[in-house]
Amino acid sequence: METKKINNAIPKASQINRDQLLTIGDLEAFKNDLLSEIKNLLKESKGQLRKQWLRSSEVRKMLGISQGTLQTFRVNGILSYTKVGGIMFYSYQQVIKLMEGGKGMAG
Repeated sequence: METKKINNAIPKASQINRDQLLTIGDLEAFKNDLLSEIKNLLKESKGQLRKQWLRSSEVRKMLGISQGTLQTFRVNGILSYTKVGGIMFYSYQQVIKLMEGGKGMAG
């Protein structure tokens, strides 16, 4: 029997249908393939993983400022924020720029 590759390069003989039974070996092979793909993706993105948004407590710790000073930064437009469900989030990039001496980071 000749197998032809169709739809996502899956050989016709191994296409999964609704009534097909899966063995434990099939599941283990799928698990290993999936873990391998996840590991490859993590290797590719290593070093790129960084928080984009910070909570108020993280910003205060990074800048060494009080809650009142952070509020002053918000009110004066020194540091912009986004409020989601009552929690304020700040851009990591803006906090870094502020640490480097940038002013007027809002926007």
